[in-house]
Amino acid sequence: MAEVESAGEPGTGQVTGVDQQALDEVVRFTSELIRIDTSNAGDGACQERPAAEYVAERLAGAGLTPTLLERSKGRTNVVARIEGTDPAADALLVHGHLDVVPAEPADWSVHPFSGEVRDGVVWGRGAIDMKNMDAMVLAVVRQWARSGVRPRRDIVLAFTADEEASAEDGSGFLADQHPGLFEGCTEGISESGAFTFHGGDGMRLYPVAAGERGTAWLKLTARGRAGHGSKVNRDNAVSRLAAAVARIGAHDWPVRLTPTVRAALRELAALQGIEVDADAPRFDVDALLGRLGPAAKLVEPTVRNSANPTMLAAGYKINVIPGTAVAHIDGRVLPGGEAEFRTTLDELTGPDVSWEYHHREVALEAPVDAPAFAAMRAAIERFDPDGHVVPYCMSGGTDAKQFSRLGITGYGFSPLKLPEGFDYQALFHGVDECVPVEGLHFGVRVLDHFLRAA
Repeated sequence: MAEVESAGEPGTGQVTGVDQQALDEVVRFTSELIRIDTSNAGDGACQERPAAEYVAERLAGAGLTPTLLERSKGRTNVVARIEGTDPAADALLVHGHLDVVPAEPADWSVHPFSGEVRDGVVWGRGAIDMKNMDAMVLAVVRQWARSGVRPRRDIVLAFTADEEASAEDGSGFLADQHPGLFEGCTEGISESGAFTFHGGDGMRLYPVAAGERGTAWLKLTARGRAGHGSKVNRDNAVSRLAAAVARIGAHDWPVRLTPTVRAALRELAALQGIEVDADAPRFDVDALLGRLGPAAKLVEPTVRNSANPTMLAAGYKINVIPGTAVAHIDGRVLPGGEAEFRTTLDELTGPDVSWEYHHREVALEAPVDAPAFAAMRAAIERFDPDGHVVPYCMSGGTDAKQFSRLGITGYGFSPLKLPEGFDYQALFHGVDECVPVEGLHFGVRVLDHFLRAA
C-alpha cells in the first residue's frame, strides 16, 4: 500500500511518504466536511458539533483519544495529542477551525454545501477556509496509524469553533479554560500559508505566514441634538459621524515595516534581481512594490496600519434628525503599531465622535530564522524544487492570536500547490470557493513530511 518516497528516516525503520488511501481520504474528508453546514454569522447560532463529532470519530479510528469541549451548547471543539518519540522535545500545535462564513446558494454556480467533486476540484464553502486543512490533518494522522509512524515531538491537534467570529467559543475558550491540553507547545501551524502564489514569468512562490496584523474592530458613536429634519441643526449627529468616517476612509497611514515584512521585501526583491536596503532611511517601499509585479500583493496590505469603514446606522424616519449615529470600522494594526493607531483614531474622530473597541486582538510576529521555518521551507521545496518559500505577514488574523496567550508562536502553513490563474486569496469568503484535488494531494505530502521533520 505504501507510496515509498525514500527508504525511511535513519534509525527509525519508518517508511516515508503517504499511501493512496491518504490521498483518497483527504478528498473525501474535505467533501464530507463541506456538506456539514457550520455557517457562522456571528450571532451565536452556529453549531459546529456535527463537524466536531465527524472529526473525533476519524481521530479515534487512528487510535487517538479526542476530547470534545464546549463553552456554549453545540459550539464544540476537538483536541487530541499524539505522543512523540522524544519526551524532551517541545510540542507542536496543529490547529484548524470547523466553522465557515455564510454562503448564499443563489450566488454560486455549485451549491456551497454540496462538497461536489467535479473536474478534479472539490467545491463548497470551506474548501479553502479551512476544511481542506482539517481534512489534510486527518488524512496524515490516519496514515501514520496505519504505518506505525510517530513524530519526534508531541503534536497537539485542535479543531476549533467560532474562528469566523470572536473565537470566544473556540480558541479563546480553549486557551483560557483548558491551557493544560497544550502543555509543552511552543509553536503552532494553521491556515493561510504555504499556498502557491504565481509571481509572474513562471515563478512559483510559497508564502509562509510569520506574522499577523492585530484586530481592532471599532464602534464609533456621534451624539447631537435630535430635531425636525426641516430645521437648521448645527449639532447633527449624522453629519458629525459622516465627517469622521470620511476622514478615516481618506487617511494615508505612514509606512511601518516589521521584521517579517522587511524579510519578505528582501527575499521577493532578490528573486526579481532587485537590490534593496530596507533599512535605509530613505527607503521607498511603494516604489519597490511597483517593481515586484504580482508579488506586491503579498506585502502591500501589511506595510501600514489600516482602518476601513464598513457599517453605518442612524435614524428611523427621513424627516427626523436622530440624536445618535453609529459606524463600525475594521481596523488592523501592525506589531508595535497600537499606540500610533489609537492616537490617530483620536485625531480623526475629533471631539464630537467617540470610539471604542468592538473586538480587539493582538498583532503577532514569528521568527523567520527559526528551525521550524527552515523545516517548512524544506518540506515545500522537497515536493516543488522550483518553488520559492518566502515569509509574509497576514493582513488579517487567525486562531493563532488566542493561542499566543499560552506562549505559542504561530505560523501560517496549510500547504497547497495551485495552478496558475487560481486566485487563492480571492476565494477566502468568496463565491464558488473550491480547491483542486491535486492541491490537496500536495498538501498531504508536504504536511506529512514537515510534521515528521519538525
